[in-house]
Amino acid sequence: MKSALYIALLAGSLVVVSGCDQVESSGKQLLDTAAESARQAVDDTHKAATKALEDARQELSVLEPADKPEPKAEQAGKDS
Repeated sequence: MKSALYIALLAGSLVVVSGCDQVESSGKQLLDTAAESARQAVDDTHKAATKALEDARQELSVLEPADKPEPKAEQAGKDS
């Protein structure tokens, strides 16, 4: 009778240990997935920020005149 109890305890402990391994494996997969999602979010944010910066630069370059005309008063003073 005692040997049957020992066998049951051994079998039970093996089930618990294998369950712990499964939990550890699942935990690692979950962390890997979370890390990959975080990397993707950072990459997407970086791309969006880079595009927004480039768009702003282009918009500013269109708004900025190439050569600023000199005021007429300064031109008159240079001719004298």
